[in-house]
Amino acid sequence: MTGGRILLSVQGFNPQRWHELLSRSRTVVLEPDGPRDPSIEYAVVWKHRPGVLSTLPNLKIIFSVGAGVDHIFADPGLPDVPIVRVVAENLTQYMTEYIVWRVLDHQRQGATYRSQQARRIWHEPPQPPADAIRVGIMGFGTLGRAAAKALLSLGFKVNGWSRTPQSMNGVATFHGADGLDAFLNATDILVALLPLTPATRGIIDHKLLGKLNRDNPLGGAFLVNAGRGQLQKDADIARALDDGLIKEASLDVFETEPLPEKSPLWSHPKVFVTPHAAATSDPVHLVPSMLAQMDAFERGEKLQNLVNREAGY
Repeated sequence: MTGGRILLSVQGFNPQRWHELLSRSRTVVLEPDGPRDPSIEYAVVWKHRPGVLSTLPNLKIIFSVGAGVDHIFADPGLPDVPIVRVVAENLTQYMTEYIVWRVLDHQRQGATYRSQQARRIWHEPPQPPADAIRVGIMGFGTLGRAAAKALLSLGFKVNGWSRTPQSMNGVATFHGADGLDAFLNATDILVALLPLTPATRGIIDHKLLGKLNRDNPLGGAFLVNAGRGQLQKDADIARALDDGLIKEASLDVFETEPLPEKSPLWSHPKVFVTPHAAATSDPVHLVPSMLAQMDAFERGEKLQNLVNREAGY
């Protein structure tokens, strides 16, 4: 074993596989050896116990198990050390597959056909081509750009919105508060892939959904949220569906997870629910990159995929 010890601090799933793979190269513990354990230099976390990181005097890097890092910033005692977010080809691929699946299902009127099947109705509704539909992606980082590339290859028109200016061939890009309304007005299917920050919390509300374009060949606007659950207001989505502001929604994430049994979204006929499964973190693909970053750091090399603390992602 080489280098400092790793604290593996996760909640919500069994850490056994993560522990097994990390332990092949370094010593891994699930709890520090008492307060102010000097042997721990790295932390691999997901919704870690608040305050545990602040007790580690020699902590050098925090690694997030998932693509999101809002769970890390939720710790009021978060120490001032670099935070590295997950970027892995398979994670990006999983998310791209999910986005393409849900966009195609809305474009090809999957909900209509499922309803017809249940009622034994043989009817072919008008089918608009992909190039007549504008997909707007909110959050134009690694995941958003990969999804945009796949959607463009299928013929969809793609818009992208981000906090700061971005560009991509074939994509109409918008940025900042000044560009948000124009982006929404030009979007038929909204895909949310934003990070969760104070500025984006609750951004998908009734007012925002009302700005989407409904005058399109699909006969209404659609929502796909595979980003973070607290980007949206669940009650506002249900209300927007009932008001006709949006025609359907595919939701992988929710304000409270697991989605409470009493939530009306479970049984809403215009909602497709998946259990935060769009892109599950696979330790087989993610652990090698974490270990490689630790080794590179100890050689004096720069860290990759660093989180911008000021921006929150």
